[in-house]
Order: sequence, then C-alpha cells, then structure tokens
Amino acid sequence: MPRRTPIRYFDSLLQGQLKRRILRDGMRPNELRDEAFRRVVLSIPFGRVSTYGKVAAAAGYPLYHRAVARLLRTEQPDKLPWHRVVGAGGEIKLRFDAAVEQRSRLELEGVCFRGKRVDMNQHEHELRPWEGWS
Repeated sequence: MPRRTPIRYFDSLLQGQLKRRILRDGMRPNELRDEAFRRVVLSIPFGRVSTYGKVAAAAGYPLYHRAVARLLRTEQPDKLPWHRVVGAGGEIKLRFDAAVEQRSRLELEGVCFRGKRVDMNQHEHELRPWEGWS
C-alpha cells in the first residue's frame, strides 16, 4: 500500500472538513439561498425537468444540492413544482408513495421515462448559472 505524503494527507483532511461544513451549512435554513432555489425551481417549464445539483448551481450555490432537496421536502407541496427536480441522470430520488406521485405528475406533463429514469436528452431544462436572479 502506498504511503500518504504529508501534503496528500493534509489535502484529504481539508476536503473532508470542507465537505462537512457544506453539509452542515446546507441543512440550516438560509432565506436568501432558499429564495434563490425557489426562483430557479419556478423557472423550470411545464414538461421539463432539472437536477438538484443544476438547480443549486444555477442559484449560485454549486455544492448545495442537498439544501435544494431539504427545501423541496419542507416547502408546502403546491407552492413549488417540486416534481420537476430529479436526481442526476433523471433518477427519482424520492421513496415509496412520494416517488409514485412524482412520476405520475411528470407523466401528466408529458415527460417520458426510460425504465425508472426520466429521458434527460428529451426533457432536461438547461439552466444557465444564476438564471434565478434575473
């Protein structure tokens, strides 16, 4: 097994600390950040989808995909089109009845699936960085 050099060890330690900080920060409510997420989610048109990561990046918070999921989970169900946000590659990340409801809502909007995933080539909405701010 190769030995870790002190620099590699230090880099991995910093990466772990950064990841923990982002995770902790993303779970705290932040009205400015959450409002940016809301604007981006509202910009996704009928029959189109985007991913948690791309919503976060378009809002100006590129590493906060879990904060997008937290917002959508805690927001009032009919305030945002939550069903238009899926996991990377078009995967529905919700479980049980919520996953069935998300798929049904997307199918009602004409979104096609390839197995269990949304056909992202056909239905992904291309978000531009900071689209939600305009």
